[in-house]
Amino acid sequence: MSRRTGQNGHIEKSGRWFVVRFWKDIPGQDNRIHVRERVCPISGPGLLSKSERKRKAREIIQASGADSAEYFKEVVKLDTGVTFREQSEVWLQQLQNRRRKPIVQSYAVTIQGALDKWILPAIGNLPLANVDNLSVKPLVETMSAAGLSPRTVNKYVEHVKQVVESLRGPNGDPIHHRKWDAETMDLPIVEHAEQKRPSLRASTISELIRESSGQEQALYVLLAATGMRVSEALAVESSHFTNDGHTINVEQQVMKNSPRIVKYLKTAAAKRQVDLHPNVAEYLRCYAAGRSGLLFPTANGTPHLYGNLADRWLTPRLVEMGLDEKGMGWHSFKRFRKTCLRGNRCLEDINNFWLAHKPQTMSEVYSHLHEEQQLRLDEAERVGYGFTLPASVVPIVPKLHQNSAVEIAA
Repeated sequence: MSRRTGQNGHIEKSGRWFVVRFWKDIPGQDNRIHVRERVCPISGPGLLSKSERKRKAREIIQASGADSAEYFKEVVKLDTGVTFREQSEVWLQQLQNRRRKPIVQSYAVTIQGALDKWILPAIGNLPLANVDNLSVKPLVETMSAAGLSPRTVNKYVEHVKQVVESLRGPNGDPIHHRKWDAETMDLPIVEHAEQKRPSLRASTISELIRESSGQEQALYVLLAATGMRVSEALAVESSHFTNDGHTINVEQQVMKNSPRIVKYLKTAAAKRQVDLHPNVAEYLRCYAAGRSGLLFPTANGTPHLYGNLADRWLTPRLVEMGLDEKGMGWHSFKRFRKTCLRGNRCLEDINNFWLAHKPQTMSEVYSHLHEEQQLRLDEAERVGYGFTLPASVVPIVPKLHQNSAVEIAA
């Protein structure tokens, strides 16, 4: 409605009358239609001059309410008696089918789970026009009372906001404008210091590697030495190794709930190259000797599901060590690697490149250090990896390097 600047209409002859034609919204129709109203006779008593006809035409349009925001909202209200539940289905389909940054199917499943368990039971049957700060407040109270973290509560409320905004008028503007207010909804404050982001220590990773073997051991080594996401690591193939095994091209991942490899990654920055310390490269070379295809295949040659591997490998070992806690999963390897790199003063541009972190400052955007391959390889060797590799496949290293394998904390 904000894009409509007002109509002058088009004056023309129709029979014995001058009439003005103009656009008008009609309840129950998506598009406006042309309507016309008489202005004056074309001759005889009541005939108006050209300027008078224009002035009267504007008065007729104004009196009809065709250009008023009130009339537009009234028409839209008659045509959009849609419930929150119905619009949430449309919204989720739009997220998956749009050309601009569509979400993947696994994330759509996660959103649908939040809708089904928390949001729809609370406000699903409300008309979309009635979903506002006060109607969302009881939902916030319910989720908080159930023990959901502040971050999760805020994320689910963000879904609600997006569903309301997704209903658009003919001109593409949101029909239901809301001024969302965290105070009115009593949204919990997200305290980043209290969020569960546990990291593994160097001694823990060394023990995980020492007590495991085969694919399990190699996966721990790869994750801790590179900071790759587990979905990326499980999709690595022997053909992805370059520079005589010292660099891995990250270009695909395994889906969360399906043993299928897809060519897209979580973010644009995730498509990258990760460089290995020579000892790690040698370990992986020995592990992958004689293999082709996936580095971590199942007996059927398909990729593993990382949720299954967590249940089968990682979680039982952490429980045995007394280290299992909320958030202590595959991502804790990534936190370990980030801490290790920063602790050894890794060049920040290369650090961000390896860990798939998008440049934030203009200095980082302008920098092209990540394109200097030899510099990256030298940096990978300098900063080390911070844990103990199996002695059977790694050459004896100087004590100086062993001292660098310090305890790394979150």
